[in-house]
Amino acid sequence: MATLEDMRGFWQGRRVVVTGHTGFKGSWLCLWLGLLEAEVAGYALDPPTEPSLFELADVGRDIASVQGDVRDLEHLARTIEDFAPQIVIHMAAQSLVRESYRDAVGTYGTNVMGTVHVFESARRAGSVRAILNVTSDKCYANPTPPERPCHAHPETDPMGGDDPYSSSKGCAELATSAWRRSFFTDGTVLASVRAGNVIGGGDWAADRLVPDCIRAMAEGRPVVIRNPQAVRPWQHVLEPLGGYLLLAERLLADGEAYAEAWNFGPDAADALPVSALVDRVVALWGQGASWVHDEADHPPEAQTLRLDCGKAAGRLGWRPRTDIDTALRWTVDWYRRVRDGDDPRQLTLDRIRAFSDISTEAGDDA
Repeated sequence: MATLEDMRGFWQGRRVVVTGHTGFKGSWLCLWLGLLEAEVAGYALDPPTEPSLFELADVGRDIASVQGDVRDLEHLARTIEDFAPQIVIHMAAQSLVRESYRDAVGTYGTNVMGTVHVFESARRAGSVRAILNVTSDKCYANPTPPERPCHAHPETDPMGGDDPYSSSKGCAELATSAWRRSFFTDGTVLASVRAGNVIGGGDWAADRLVPDCIRAMAEGRPVVIRNPQAVRPWQHVLEPLGGYLLLAERLLADGEAYAEAWNFGPDAADALPVSALVDRVVALWGQGASWVHDEADHPPEAQTLRLDCGKAAGRLGWRPRTDIDTALRWTVDWYRRVRDGDDPRQLTLDRIRAFSDISTEAGDDA
């Protein structure tokens, strides 16, 4: 993957709409696009957490930030038409599994019909040349052993998901395929991207592992873990975001060849059980941090998720720049330094710059 200076040659002045820009991943992406001197408009609800990276890092300073709901087709369509972007990166979502049990209807409304509205809005606008739909590694059908041992999912695996969130992301993938074949046949190209479990500074979502750890440790409480043996493909948030930016460049250069589904996940060794990840977070935090197992009944979730990212490596030349230990060190360091008074915006921008300078060939560690 190219350095910031190399990437700026493509992105400088490029008009981009990012939906979900007030969220954790959206905030990191908008700050990165700002460093690349892109012209960005964001479309999203208010920040989903308090505190939020969007507000702490003043992400709205350099972009056109529009408050809106992707379930509102007409408002979304006017926003995209007025801004006239070349690229749309759709990240707005209800992104929590447990919340999808509490509000299944709202989850499908946002994750399925919201996605359809983004596609339709881009189609109406006329300026859009490339769309990236950000779904999830949980979009795959994931049967539980021993019926069929869970393997690393390639992009060709069937869509599925037993819980409402996972199912809604599978539905969004099916909608992506339908719109690509039915409507985007005249120069606009559409790809979907499926990332592993992202971690990084500035995430305060409820019922998400690392934010739950940080909250508990900062308050001197044991971290309470629901499913310590669940395996997930953990990666720093900048890893998939770098893949999205690379793919967007390829879509504009040679769109039809890349208008497909793509996985962006860590190396196989970094798909760890929850317990192993929390052990490392606790060790990094120190100060008597600990965790306990919550053995109460909880809504079911997939036990094992792994991604096969060979396609991205072979065809895009994309590979992770960091391992899980680096990702965790960076993450814990971010929260510690913000707690101690460092500027969240500067911390985040500095991390993006350092990440962009890592050579995938050399395997350097910034």
